[in-house]
Amino acid sequence: MKRRRDLLVRTLSCLRCFFSLPKKNPNYTTKRKRAMEDSSSSSSSSERYCYNPILRWNPQVEDYFIKAYGSDHFSRISKALARPSCYSCIRVNTLKSTSDAVIQKLRTIIKEEEEDANVDGSESESEIGRISKCQLPGLEDYVVFFRGSGPHVIDYARPPKEIIVSRKCAEAVLRGAQVYVPGVIACSAHVEKGDVVAVSVGVEQPALDGGGWGIGITRGTVLLGLNTDPYYFERNGLYIGQGTAMMSRAGMFRVSQGIAVDMSNRVYKLPSFHDVLEGEIFLQNLPSIVTAHALDPQKGERILDMCAAPGGKTTAIAMLMKDEGEVVAVDRSHNKVLDIQKLAAEMGLNCITALKLDALKSVWRRNDSDITADLCCSEETDGVTIQSSDLLGSHVERNSPIIVEGMSTEKSGKESGSNEKANERTYVSKADIRKNIRRMRNGSGRNQCNGGRVQNSKGFSPNSFDRVLLDAPCSALGLRPRLFAGEDTIESLRNHATYQRRMFDQAVQLARPGGIIVYSTCTINPGENEALVRYALDRYTFLSLVPQHPRIGGPGLVGHCEFPDGYIEEWLRPGEEELVQRFDPSSPLDTIGFFIVKFIVGPKDAQFGKSCASS
Repeated sequence: MKRRRDLLVRTLSCLRCFFSLPKKNPNYTTKRKRAMEDSSSSSSSSERYCYNPILRWNPQVEDYFIKAYGSDHFSRISKALARPSCYSCIRVNTLKSTSDAVIQKLRTIIKEEEEDANVDGSESESEIGRISKCQLPGLEDYVVFFRGSGPHVIDYARPPKEIIVSRKCAEAVLRGAQVYVPGVIACSAHVEKGDVVAVSVGVEQPALDGGGWGIGITRGTVLLGLNTDPYYFERNGLYIGQGTAMMSRAGMFRVSQGIAVDMSNRVYKLPSFHDVLEGEIFLQNLPSIVTAHALDPQKGERILDMCAAPGGKTTAIAMLMKDEGEVVAVDRSHNKVLDIQKLAAEMGLNCITALKLDALKSVWRRNDSDITADLCCSEETDGVTIQSSDLLGSHVERNSPIIVEGMSTEKSGKESGSNEKANERTYVSKADIRKNIRRMRNGSGRNQCNGGRVQNSKGFSPNSFDRVLLDAPCSALGLRPRLFAGEDTIESLRNHATYQRRMFDQAVQLARPGGIIVYSTCTINPGENEALVRYALDRYTFLSLVPQHPRIGGPGLVGHCEFPDGYIEEWLRPGEEELVQRFDPSSPLDTIGFFIVKFIVGPKDAQFGKSCASS
């Protein structure tokens, strides 16, 4: 017992000596800590405080893309996807302005901003010189480029105060946005308004238990700047710039909106055109502009944009038509339809009719319940104006094949005769007629979150459009900057392809013989691109590929891919690759990943019409 007590006394004595060291030499621990930080920072700061992201993929998806592109090419694509394009593409609304006028206005705005920021004349001149007309054939008159710069090496104060933002927030910042409050995940302690902070990204990582992906950090976490911080090592090479805190740490996690960090020193410097020259310009990716050109819309034609939101391609089509004709833009989201209407009104385009409709139900199937609605279209209501919103109304005439909720109208030279036959079959009270008219006038109600009214559509009659654009919902694996792609699997990519084929089947029925169908996606996935072309040409023998103008993208992929489960995915055949446009993000054109194909519709045989009617 005595020996145990003596051992305990000696142990306590040693501990007292150990903890008394800082009291005898208060600078000892601090100096040693600083020396360790300096030595470690000198060796690893260049690696840690930089932007060198590695895009992670699902292993099976990565193997699939390596088979399609080759290992080296796919590595270049992955590297390019993790970085933004080094220029912004601006589409000029030629109905309101010109490229020269827009360039002059933008230069004036930049000059005023730089003067306010006390920028010297030489730097101001170089910024102004970054604006130029697009020199690509066919786009010179209404496309303007604004060249950005990067990547820049940022001199961070070491050890800096830090803020970690979400991946989506970081992708927006790399495109020129500020850091907004909802995007902040974690922050160093004692950050006050006006402090300079380094901004890094929290990118999803594989979960330790193998149960998916996550960032492994809770919103509001305090960063200590030590390797004991959650996610310390994973954010090495993911610093996107430096800025000034616009509120304290407490404020960032207390309020729900506002700018958290004003980014003053960015890895990539790209201009923000928020609220700049509204109605005169529209910020749009170059391949999207080319897609509208490939459709080649003509004055007076009737054109359908099947998945139109947010309306960039819709308004580009209307502009190319000189606002003469009819562009029907549909989307299944109420609020997105409102966005299309707002953009059309902002740009002064009157030929656009925006409707709420699921693209999978684009073809109208007439049934007995629609007879009642036909009776609303008597001679007294020959032209019906449907109040779709305060911004834009859609006028539906008797010869229009648009089928709106509660009302159907078809092309026919004998409307009165058809109504007489309907009256012979069914009696409809005047009360029901008035009720249906009120439904059309008042809309479906105000239960939508953004308010406003949009008109629902039941679909369109077959062969009722001169041209159809299907910019299909896709895996979006061509959008950049993209900092994460691990959640996409072979199964999810195949599901996208199946979904797109169903939409394409609808587009084929709606395009008239002699008409045009343009299909596009913003993905690098051959299963959603070349495989769709193979499906279309094999199933619909009356479809043919036609050249596109302008043609600035590269050729498509020829061949096929065999999967481990035995499924064989067929792509293009020799000779077809030059009739599509594939935009490679790793090419000198420096665009997003994109794909465009154009079909001409030949005579549809009777068997096709029967199969469509029964489907």
